[in-house]
Amino acid sequence: MHIIIAGCGRVGSELARLLSNEGHDVIIIDKNKSSFDRLGGVFNGVTLVGSGFDAELLKQAGIEKADAFCAVTNGDNTNLISAQVAKKIFNVPKVIARVYDPQRAHIYTALGMDVISGTILFAAMIRDKIIESRFSSYLIETKELGVIEIEVKDNLKGKTIKDINIPREFIVVAIRRLREVIIPEPTTVLKEKDVLMGVVKVTSLNAIKERFGLS
Repeated sequence: MHIIIAGCGRVGSELARLLSNEGHDVIIIDKNKSSFDRLGGVFNGVTLVGSGFDAELLKQAGIEKADAFCAVTNGDNTNLISAQVAKKIFNVPKVIARVYDPQRAHIYTALGMDVISGTILFAAMIRDKIIESRFSSYLIETKELGVIEIEVKDNLKGKTIKDINIPREFIVVAIRRLREVIIPEPTTVLKEKDVLMGVVKVTSLNAIKERFGLS
């Protein structure tokens, strides 16, 4: 994929390295040339000095053929303007903007933009650690689903995935077994100390916890 990133801070530089290591064509833009030092010596993408909403610079970055554009600078206004330029002017298929202010995040999400708010994300993560240590709602964008961890004990040992899945309410999608992660088949037999990762409907969470003996 041809991916353009605006902002080479901690998030932007890490994202650029991840995508570059996966073999994607990555171009990263930042107003400060020194910011590119965060990329280290192994980054094999392209760096451009300038603004993420400069149309001419974006053309130089190849935005007209871009598959995705990510605005992750440290300014909400810059990110939202850059995202709108990429989406509305250049029709980039996938545009994502990082926003700090939760109120702005809700507004721009309502306008159809893909927005990620670190403030909302981290608040949700901390909430889950406090209230539901085995449950994480922030892993799935929709508020209707979450991910729950269940350790296999005597009540589940020897059963199959098919035995414990509950259609439309709870589905096991992975098993953490010793040092490996398994994508299970319906006939996969559970072993003691397996940790199940299941997608659960939030409205069914209490019933699922009761069914599997989770406090």
